[in-house]
Amino acid sequence: MAAKKKKAKRVSKAAPARGKAGAKVGATSPTTKKKRAKAAPQRATKAAAPRPPSSTKGDAVGASAPAGAVREGDTAPSFALPDHMGAEVSTVGLAGTPYVLYFYPKDDTPGCTTEACGFRDALPDFEKLGVRVLGVSPDSPASHQRFRTKYELPFTLLSDADKSLSGAYGAWALKKNYGREYMGVVRSTFLVDAGGVIRNAWRGVKVNGHVEKVQAAAAALG
Repeated sequence: MAAKKKKAKRVSKAAPARGKAGAKVGATSPTTKKKRAKAAPQRATKAAAPRPPSSTKGDAVGASAPAGAVREGDTAPSFALPDHMGAEVSTVGLAGTPYVLYFYPKDDTPGCTTEACGFRDALPDFEKLGVRVLGVSPDSPASHQRFRTKYELPFTLLSDADKSLSGAYGAWALKKNYGREYMGVVRSTFLVDAGGVIRNAWRGVKVNGHVEKVQAAAAALG
């Protein structure tokens, strides 16, 4: 009886069952482990890949305006501002004439100069369409005059020293740059038709290619 018990104990310690080629049943081969280890990071990378943005911002017709600012379809705000010569230019004098009103931060700075020269080069085309071009910034008439002379700008520059017109159009707003917040001119352009209605509004303008977009919209006024 004792001999039978010892035999049974030896059987319980027997090696686990093996499948084909002597491999342990349920065991994972070294080759399979390497394949799984290699595949795991690939699955994780694919799952974490970012999606492309659904829309773009900046230089968009009809882009969101600050609260209280005018929008496309609104009557253009009235104004009377001094130009580069100190002469008054007003909406009363512009009545019946379509015009482009573009707001820019400062005379003779890189982006503003590029934009101004773009309107300068395209001015003959705007004139053929009967559309007047006016640039607006907080700079003084004297600063505007120097800017015009330096770059031979043939169109009117208006001095909005108190930012009243910029504020009415929503171009004077809170800006952010390198974590700093401050009030300033947001580069913006508006196309006003002969009836004094804002037909197109571009906010957060990107200079490159912008003048061409304004010119195309002006040509569509009919």
